[in-house]
Amino acid sequence: MDAFRALVVDDEEVFLETLVKRLHKRNIDTTGAPSGEEALEIMKKKLFDVVILDVKMPGGMDGIETLREIKKIQPLAEVILLTGHASVETSIEGMKLGAFDYLLKPIKLEELLVKLAQAFEKKDAHDQKIRSARIKELIRFPGRVLEQVKEEEQ
Repeated sequence: MDAFRALVVDDEEVFLETLVKRLHKRNIDTTGAPSGEEALEIMKKKLFDVVILDVKMPGGMDGIETLREIKKIQPLAEVILLTGHASVETSIEGMKLGAFDYLLKPIKLEELLVKLAQAFEKKDAHDQKIRSARIKELIRFPGRVLEQVKEEEQ
């Protein structure tokens, strides 16, 4: 698996720290956030390939609300929802909002690693399609692409 960036969002401090450490040991560039609000602030400054997001977080934003905002900030980031509370309605809502998949706590690390790899592969495929489309556009319309680059730089 190629190197990728993951963000873990969970209000359970011990779980968050443990999962971040375990993913680091597997050479996954991982950042932790204890709340949806903090996750969004981090995502405004750093790009992530995959987000592991707890659905039930007391106070502040819950996982579904956080998912909605994640998709606004980084629409191509794949999101794996985690919960200790089996809720079919919540999982359906999350999938409708663009979540990649849904796992129940307690999670098995190997199962999560498989989901992470699948999510990264999906995001990487999207990224490659975008790059390919931009290259094709550059070949067909070199002036238009240069104008867009100049506009983005301003």
